[in-house]
Amino acid sequence: MNEDEKARLYREVTRSASESAVLRRMHALGFWPHGEGLPPDPPEEHAERARIEAELADLRRTHARVEDPEAALVEERRRRWEESKARRAEARARRLQEQQVRREEWDRHRSSTMVHAGIGVSAGLQDARSDEEALSRRGLPVLHRAEDLAGQIGIELGALRWLTYHRRSASVVHYHRYEIAKKTGGVRCISAPKPALAFAQRWVFDQILRRLDPEPQAHGFVPGRSIVTNASTHAGRAVVVNLDMKDFFPSVTFRRVKGLFRAIGYSEHLATVLALLCTEPPRVPATLDGKTTHIALGDRVLPQGACTSPSITNALCRRLDRRLDGLARRHGFTYTRYADDLTFSGDRPAVVGRLLRSVRSILAAEGFVEHPSKTRIMRRGGRQEVTGVTVNDRPNVSRRELRTLRAILHNAARLGLESQNREDHPDFASHLRGRVEFACMVDPSRAGTYRDALSRALQGPGAP
Repeated sequence: MNEDEKARLYREVTRSASESAVLRRMHALGFWPHGEGLPPDPPEEHAERARIEAELADLRRTHARVEDPEAALVEERRRRWEESKARRAEARARRLQEQQVRREEWDRHRSSTMVHAGIGVSAGLQDARSDEEALSRRGLPVLHRAEDLAGQIGIELGALRWLTYHRRSASVVHYHRYEIAKKTGGVRCISAPKPALAFAQRWVFDQILRRLDPEPQAHGFVPGRSIVTNASTHAGRAVVVNLDMKDFFPSVTFRRVKGLFRAIGYSEHLATVLALLCTEPPRVPATLDGKTTHIALGDRVLPQGACTSPSITNALCRRLDRRLDGLARRHGFTYTRYADDLTFSGDRPAVVGRLLRSVRSILAAEGFVEHPSKTRIMRRGGRQEVTGVTVNDRPNVSRRELRTLRAILHNAARLGLESQNREDHPDFASHLRGRVEFACMVDPSRAGTYRDALSRALQGPGAP
C-alpha cells in the first residue's frame, strides 16, 4: 500500500469512526500510550471552531426562515446595489474634495504669479530663471518673475496683470491716441500712455533701459547728445546723404522687444511681461449697441509716445549702427542716426550710389525699410540740412528761419504778441519761446541776443 492509499484510508477511518474508537485502536496498535486521552485543542483552534460553528448556526437559522428563495435573491441583489451606490458616492465625494483642493492651490498660485498673459503672447511664461550674472554685470535689477517686477515698481501684481494683458478687443485701453501734423505734410499718430501705465514704463526706463548704452553713432534720446551733436558731425562736407526709415516704431514688434530683454539676461517669463508693458497693437474704436470696443488691427508694436520706445529702438539698432558705420568708413563717409533719421556725409560724391545700395541691403537685413520719398542727396552748392540744422559750414539755423524769427520778435515788441500769431497757435508765447530756444541751442554764441529780443516781444508795446 503506497502513501496516498494510506492517507486516504486514514481520512476514511477518522471520518467514519468516533474519537473514542480511534483512540482505542491507537492504544491497541501502540501509536498512543495506554491510559492517556487525546490532547486538548489549541486555544486559537478552539476559538476558530467556535466562531465557525456560530456562523453555521446563524446560516441554518437564516435558511430556515427563507421560505421564498427568489425573494431572498432579489433582496440580496438590492443590498449589494445599495452598497455599490454608497461606495460610488463616497468615491465621488472624495474626488470632488481633491478637485477643490487642487482648485484652491491653483487659485493661490495664479494670484501670486502670472500664468497667462493673453492669446499669442503667453509662450515661455513657465521659464522664470534670469541670468543673474549677466544682469549684475550690466548693473540691472535682478528680477525673475512678474511679482518681482510689480514689487520693484511699487504696484500690485493684479495691477501689472491689468496693464499688460493682451486682448484683441478691449473696452478699456491704456493709451490716449491723437494725431499731430508733420512739417513735411501728413500726420503723426501719437499713443500717449495713461498715468498708471506711464508710471510703470517710467520705472522700466529709469532702472533698465537707461542703463543700456547705445552706439556712439546714435544721437536721438541719449543724454548729452542732441540734434546739434548729430548735425555737427556732418558740417563742411562735400555731400550729405539723408534717409528716413519708414514706420520706424511700428516696425519694432513685440517679438523683437521680448528678444531684447531676453538678450540682456531676463527670463522668458519676465521678458514677456516687460515686452507687453512696452508695446501695444494699433487699435480702432468700434461702437455696437452703444458700447465702444477698441479692436486691434495687428501685432503689438512700439507705441510712439511712450518713454520706453526710443531707448528700445536705440538698443535694438546697435547692430544696425555698427554695420552702417563700418560701411560708411569703407567709403570714406561718416554716419550718425537720430531715431529713424540716418545721415551719411563725405567728400567723395562719386560713391554715393554704391553707398545707398549697400545701406538699403543692410536695412532690409535688419528688418527696416527706407522711406522712398524722403531720401535726399545734398551737395555743397545747395543747402545741406541735418535734423533741421544747416551744416554747410557749421551748425546753424537756416537763414530763412532766422529772418522770419527776427521779424516776428521785432514786430511783436512793436505791435503786440498776438499780432504775429498768423497760424492761430493756441499758446503762441510757448511756441515762440520754443523757436528761440532752438536757435540758442544751435548757436549758443547768440543766445543772449535772441533771449533779449524774446523778452521784449513778450512784454509788448510800451515796454522799456
